[in-house]
Order: sequence, then C-alpha cells, then structure tokens
Amino acid sequence: MRRNLLTKHVAAVVKYQKDPLRALEMFNSAKKDDGFKHNLVTYRCMIENLGYHGEFEAMEGVLAEMRSDIDNYLLEGAYVYAMKSYGRKGKVQEAVNVFERMDFYNCEPGVHSYNAIMNILVEYGYFDQAHKVYMRMKDKGIVPDVYTFTIRIKSFCRTRRSFAALRLLKNMPASGCESNAVTYCTVIGGLYNEDSQSDAYQLFDEMLKRSIFPDVVTFNKLIHILCKKGDVQESERLFSKVLKRGMSPNVFTFNVFIQGLCKTKQLTQAAKMLDSASRQNLTPDVVTFNTLICGLCKNSKVIEAESYLRMMVNKGLEPDDFTYNTIIDGYCKMGMVERASKILKDAVFMGFKPDKFTYTSLICGSCQDGDVDRAMAVFRDCSRKGVKPITIMYNTLIKGLAKQGLILQALELIDEMPKNGCFPDTWTYNLLIDGLCKMGCVLDADRLMNDALVKGFIPDIYTFNTLIDGYCKQSKMSRAIEIVDNMWNHVTPDAITYNTLLNGLCKTMKYEDVIGTFQEMKNNGFVPDVISYNALIESLCKAKKLEKAMEVFEEMKKTGLTPDVVSYGTLINGYCENGDLERAYALFCQSNLCHTTPIFNIMIKGFSEKMKMDDARKLFDEMPEPDNFTFRCMIDGFCRVGDVDHGYKFLLDEIKHGFLPSVATFGQVINCLCVKHRVREAVGIVYLMVEKNVVPETVNTIFEADKRMVAAPKIVVEDLLRKSHITYYAYELLYDGVRDKKLLKKKVPIKRT
Repeated sequence: MRRNLLTKHVAAVVKYQKDPLRALEMFNSAKKDDGFKHNLVTYRCMIENLGYHGEFEAMEGVLAEMRSDIDNYLLEGAYVYAMKSYGRKGKVQEAVNVFERMDFYNCEPGVHSYNAIMNILVEYGYFDQAHKVYMRMKDKGIVPDVYTFTIRIKSFCRTRRSFAALRLLKNMPASGCESNAVTYCTVIGGLYNEDSQSDAYQLFDEMLKRSIFPDVVTFNKLIHILCKKGDVQESERLFSKVLKRGMSPNVFTFNVFIQGLCKTKQLTQAAKMLDSASRQNLTPDVVTFNTLICGLCKNSKVIEAESYLRMMVNKGLEPDDFTYNTIIDGYCKMGMVERASKILKDAVFMGFKPDKFTYTSLICGSCQDGDVDRAMAVFRDCSRKGVKPITIMYNTLIKGLAKQGLILQALELIDEMPKNGCFPDTWTYNLLIDGLCKMGCVLDADRLMNDALVKGFIPDIYTFNTLIDGYCKQSKMSRAIEIVDNMWNHVTPDAITYNTLLNGLCKTMKYEDVIGTFQEMKNNGFVPDVISYNALIESLCKAKKLEKAMEVFEEMKKTGLTPDVVSYGTLINGYCENGDLERAYALFCQSNLCHTTPIFNIMIKGFSEKMKMDDARKLFDEMPEPDNFTFRCMIDGFCRVGDVDHGYKFLLDEIKHGFLPSVATFGQVINCLCVKHRVREAVGIVYLMVEKNVVPETVNTIFEADKRMVAAPKIVVEDLLRKSHITYYAYELLYDGVRDKKLLKKKVPIKRT
C-alpha cells in the first residue's frame, strides 16, 4: 500500500515540477528508496516533463532506462509523447527516429503512433512522406481512425486540394469511420482558403444539420482562417449560427475577431468587440489589448492605442514587452520620438526592460527625423545597457547616416559590426552603395561592392541597378553596360535595369546604342513597358529621327500599351524643335491625355520661338493652370515680335499669379521698354525688382532702410548690365532714370493680389 501511494506521489511531483532538471533529480532520488521501483506512470510523467521543456538528451536517457525496466510492448504511449515533444520544437528528423526505433525495441507502432508521426510530417510540410507512412500503415493492416482521416484531410487542404479532402470526408462512413467536428471544420477551412465560399458554407450547414457541433477551440481555428483572410463578415455569419446552438465563445474567440477587424482597418468595430467581450462576462486578457493596440498603431492611431494601454493597467493587467514596444514603435513611425521616449521612461519605471526591438524603433524614429546624433546616442546607450546590437540596428543607423551624407561614419559602423557579433547583409551594402552613388562617389560604391564580393556578399538586383543608375547619371555608359553584362553571373537584369540603361544612353545622344539595348531587352524575354518606349522615342527625337520615333510610338500602341504624358510630350517637343509646328499641334490635339500644363508649355514655347504669338495666346487662354515657365515663354515671344504692351502686361500678370519672374525675364521686358523710350515703366520694373527682393546679394548687406531704398535700384541696374540682361543703351537710360526724382514719384502702380 505504501509503495502504490509513493508511486502516485512521485508521479505528481515530477509532472508538475516547473524545473525539469530538478524533477529529474527527484525522479532519480526516488529510486534509492527501499522497495520503490518506477512504473509506467512515473516514467511517462518524467518523459512528458522533460519533453515539454525541450530537455531531449535527458528525455532519451529516461526512455533508455524505461526500456530496460518495463515490457516494451507497453511503451507506445511514451514513444508517442516523445514524438510529439520533438514535433513541437520542430525537430522532425528526431521524431521520425523515435518512430523508426519502435520496431527495433519490440514495440509495434499502433494507430496512435502512426497518427502522431503523420501529423508532425503534415504540420511541417512533408506531405509525400506523410502519405508513405499512411501507405505503410495500410500494408501493416492497421485500421485508420477518425484522427487518421482528419490528418489526411489536413494534408489535402494544406496542398490546396480541398475538394479531394471533401471526397475523403464523404467516403469516411464507407470505411467504418464517422466524421467529427474537427474533420468537418478542417475541410471547411480548406475550402475557405481556396475561396470556395459557397461550398464551405454549405458544408458548415450540413455539419450542423447532422447535429455535429464544433467546440469553441475547433470553431476558433475555423474563424481564425477567415479573419486572416480579412473575411470578418463571413466569420460573424458562422458565429451567429453556432451561438444559436449553445456554443459559448471564449476570450480567444473575441481576440480572433479583433485581429480580423484590425486587419481590415475596421478599428471602431474592433474597439466595440472588446466592449462586447466584457458584456459576455469574459475578461479581456493581455493578448486582447495587444491585438487592438497593434491594429491601432499600424493605422497611425497611436494616441488612441495609448489610452487602451492605460485602460488595461486600470483593469489590473500587466502590459508586456509587446505592448510597450508596439506603442513606442508607433510613435517613432509618426515622428513623435519625444513621446516614445516618455512612454519608455514610464515603462521602465513599471519594470519594463528595453530590448533590441525598443532600441531599433527609437533609432529608426530619430533617423527619420534627421537627428542622427540622437540615433547614435540611443545606439551607444543600448550597448551600455547590455542589449546586444543586431544587424537591423546597424542598417537603420547606416541608412540615416547615408541619407545625411555622412558616409565615412557609416563605413566606420560596418567595420564595427563583426566586433559585436553582427555581420553586414545585402541590405547593409545596398544602403552604403546607394548613399555613395547619391553623393556622386560611384567609383567608391563599385569598389565597395567588389570588396564585399570577396567577403562572400551576394549582390541582389537592387545592388546592380543602383550602380548602373549611378554610372548612367555620370554618363559613364561603358562601365554601366559592363555591369549589365557581368550581373548575369549573379542575378537576371529586370525592366528597371534596362530602362535605366536606356535613359542613360539616351542622354549621351547615342540613339544606335539605345535601339540595340532595346532590342537586347526584347531578345532576353523582357517585355518593354511605357518607360522603355519613351526612352527610345526621346533618343530618336534628339537625333532628329522623327519619322522613326513616330513608328516606335505607333508600335507601342499596337502592343496594347497606352502612351502617357511623357510619350506625347517627347514627340511634340521633337517636332517643335525640328520646326514642324503643324505636326506637333496635330499630335497635341490627338488626345485629351496630353492636355497638361507641361504639354501646353511645349506647344506655347514652340509657337513663341517661331513668333506665332496669336497661336500661343490662344493656347494660353485654353490652358487650365499656367505656371512660371508659361509666362516666361509668352513674355519671351512678345518681346521677340516687339509687342512690348503684351510683354509688359504678362510680366505684371505673372507677379499677380504669385510667380516671381527670373532676372533675365525682367531684363528682357526692360530692354523692350527702353527701345520704345518708355523709361518710366522700365524704371518702375527696377523698383518692382527691389520690392520683390530680386536683387544682388550686395543689397542685403545694406541694413539702413533709407540707404537701401536709394542704393538698391542703382545696384540692380549695374547687375543687369554686368550679367548682359540689358543692353548698354538701356543701362544709360536707366542710370539716369533711377536718379530722376520726377520719375521716382511716377513709379508704375502695381495692383496687389
């Protein structure tokens, strides 16, 4: 009697002891008691404890000891639990080894053993191997049970063969096995995953009509599938059906719904769902609040998320690392780093220990604000606090430094990384290469990539495209083409690669090379897009090959692509520069797509240069929103034809529209007025320039207002002559004009807007 009681005590102690190694000590010490011997129950409890905590070496030792003490044919349950323990930790091969050793140790695997190993294989995607195990089970004459069929159905659903799973479900009664709620819900979930919503709902109805009702755990798994897909409405439809049949939801049910509502940005409904849980006499847990807080932060509602942080504290819940990190990250992404720091300070007071995620968020927020000094301070504080830096921290800092042009400091960080156990990845090098290219140091970026290749760095498409773009912007096309040829050893060029190269070649006026690259792009299987065609059209227009450019334009339309504003603008500009205004205007009228301010400007500039101001004026009156360039073209055209009145009027209109003419435009109108001996208006423009602060830097050094008003017009006139914006004849008239007190009193009145 004493031994039986002692055995139960040992089993209870080793089963519920939280420290598995301490439990093993107690287990071993019990053997030293006179008359005590471990039985199947104590061995199983010990194996379960060790397996649950991942102490697999110790678990294997207990299994070996059990085999020598207990008849092996009784040990199937222990082996099944060992397999499941390995499966939970993702150790699939070890689980398979346990299963394969059962025969060797004279323990014939039964249906439970086969089910356990098949389920592990299916969970980790080894579907073919799971099928082979099932076929072996059939060869052994072992009768499958409902769990066997459910595992096979799960395998079909995971491989998107839900209708095969449905056939198997229908055939189960013929195999002497009745389906249960788990089997039904597995198929229903598979059908929903494959967007067979009608079939899924019909099967759900069939299940309920057969009086098969899922428990809350099974139902939660089903609605989790739907909510992950963002189909909260369908989840609610199923929920209303099971509620009518007496199923009581639990907190996890509401957590799933809140997650789905947050995913679909229905944040108000998600908040209401939290209140609804309380009305159902369910107490929201930390996961409930975290799910809602996370959804709010992802949608930039961090202040509201913080209010739920306070609410959960008021309800006696303790926020965890995820809660604080989510809110801190939310504020950092909104650029409110000071507020994030305040939350961190309060959290630390409450016992929170900042981790790598906390510091990464603060570093990222500081870099986004352009405050790299604060970002560096946070990074150094992280190291002092004993938090080991991670690669993403370095990458975030390097990105911030590179953005500010502090490449040397960024390069120092990359050298520091290995000392802290971090190693640069593709993103690290891409950030540095991009930063160097943006600073114009393309050769240094190229050297960095080659040095990185020696260290085992594998460049991606972004690496090569960045370098190619850098060389193209410097018109070093030979090296850009060489990189495209070499990149095939690592990655396949994409449309961006070729479009970048096409644009670079276009700028160097080598239209033959552009055509060759365009053809190579097509030969390599890439389908040219609008950008590709636009580059080719631009190159041909620059080379005055307008007919060929028009052929390419028509070819683009035949491929099903729609020419964009750039396509029309490039061709219209090509015709204008070639003096063919008739063809340009015909193309301009072809489509409403091209009726934008830049396209109007191209046509107005073309007409102005050819002194067809009536046509230019007509277009000006038609266009919706003229810009500074429009006025400049109109003024230039009117001055060319000697229409000073309109040139002068458009200058004043330009200012009324809120634009500031260039010094050259002011000079052009002043010249025309002086030629017509309209000195008073010309002087008025000089004073207008002073009023609008279109003056040399010298004027801004005169601090006394009276002296400035006297000296500024003279300095402006001198500057206009020095920069050749006015003739010497105009200068002489203005030189006297700005000193003539009579003219000074008659300054041209400017209407204010």
